[in-house]
Amino acid sequence: MEPLTVVIPYSPDPFFEKTVLSLAKSDPVEHVVIVSQEPTDTKIDGCRLLLAGPMVSQETLSLILGEVRTKYLLLIPEVRQISIGSEALEKMVGGLESTRAGLVYSDFYDENKDGKTLHPLNDYQPGSVRDDFDFGAVILFSIPALRKTQKEYGLIPGTKFSGLYDLRLKLSIDHSLSHLKEPLYSVAWTNHVRSGENLFDYVDPRHQPIQKEMEAVFTDYLKKIGAYLPSDHLKKVEETPDAFPVEASVIIPVRNRKETIAEAVKSALSQETDFPFNVIVVDNHSTDGTTAILSDLARQHPRLRYIVPRRTDLGIGGCWNEGLRHKDCGRYAVQLDSDDLYSSSQTLQKMVDLLRQGHYAMVIGSYTLVDFTLTEIPPGLIDHREWTDDNGHNNALRINGLGAPRAFNTRLMRKIRFPNVSYGEDYAAALRICREYRIGRIYESLYLCRRWPGNTDAAPSLREINRNNAFKDKIRTTEILARKKIAKGIGQRAGDGRQP
Repeated sequence: MEPLTVVIPYSPDPFFEKTVLSLAKSDPVEHVVIVSQEPTDTKIDGCRLLLAGPMVSQETLSLILGEVRTKYLLLIPEVRQISIGSEALEKMVGGLESTRAGLVYSDFYDENKDGKTLHPLNDYQPGSVRDDFDFGAVILFSIPALRKTQKEYGLIPGTKFSGLYDLRLKLSIDHSLSHLKEPLYSVAWTNHVRSGENLFDYVDPRHQPIQKEMEAVFTDYLKKIGAYLPSDHLKKVEETPDAFPVEASVIIPVRNRKETIAEAVKSALSQETDFPFNVIVVDNHSTDGTTAILSDLARQHPRLRYIVPRRTDLGIGGCWNEGLRHKDCGRYAVQLDSDDLYSSSQTLQKMVDLLRQGHYAMVIGSYTLVDFTLTEIPPGLIDHREWTDDNGHNNALRINGLGAPRAFNTRLMRKIRFPNVSYGEDYAAALRICREYRIGRIYESLYLCRRWPGNTDAAPSLREINRNNAFKDKIRTTEILARKKIAKGIGQRAGDGRQP
């Protein structure tokens, strides 16, 4: 078997030396390179110190690739307490050779004082382009594949945070990224991140420099695979003389939210507008008392349309479609979740004003994170300022969401429709819209988003996280394929001398 080189960042943690020694003693390992950003007197038999910048920077990765002389590179991007299983490296190399992949990664075990728990990972697909795709703690690369990729596509110079992301995306252009569905190592967790704690990392204002760099890397990748769409391709929505019963409808899908539904409905009904509107609540067969609350509210408020679908297999997206198809749905449909509130009585007016003025297919506002008592919690305002009119529609493929509240042109959404799921339905709709149409943004807080145990995404299990991530990756796969076709058509028209 061909030997391999292990590259791992230095850590002063007490388990570090033990982890490195166990790797250095493995039969397939020829060299271990410890990357440190500062001089250190650490000396471990069979290991060499490389003074360089962060592991994920372009400069450091180029240094590593320039020095590795083995056929394989085992990269450990972050310092963790890792135990490699018997013949694990041999199996990873075998997987790399048999599939001719650019890299392989495997499932693993989470290890704590209570024992080991299987940690399965998702398969990589063309839409797995988000920068936080989970490859686990250990990745085995083919050096010939990396060098071919580097020669063919280059790496964006000067990247400090996204060099590894850049390398992985470009590697995937001509090589598969192979997932071994076998746990080949264990990771002992010493610091636990609570589920959902980093849910909003990518929109935290403190991370803007990282996000802008990630966007540049991703945009370059889209151009290289022929999926980049220029902003001048995007259309405005042409207004039609179609008659609608009201100008706007607030649509609230709900199931079992007796604690919050009355507040949500009253928040919608309290909107002050210069146009007629109504509120359509789609009760997805609640069983906790929500139905009785809504029936009572409907008797009190003539503008409230309370419907229970005939179907019993609907997700949130399916409930949205029910609301959009309702005979009383307005020209514009505006979202309000059943456990959230509008931040003022002017939210609906501001959303509809922008839809009208910009002839947008969709308008997205900004929201403030609050707890159940409506007290603001970190990071506070979520305004998605990573969006730009020139590139937001492309960068949307990289991130996990576009924000709230969301407002739609009803006529268009009746054609597009939401997928009948209860996770990612809004993201799927937004990607489909911005493939072809312009989206408007409002960066002031219009909405209070509650984080509480009743949230759909509160404390999800690993299985749920994997399923949700795989679903969004599948949406991106579909979108990338569709956008490649559009981009090819734009290129052909430009080549013919016609305006795109």
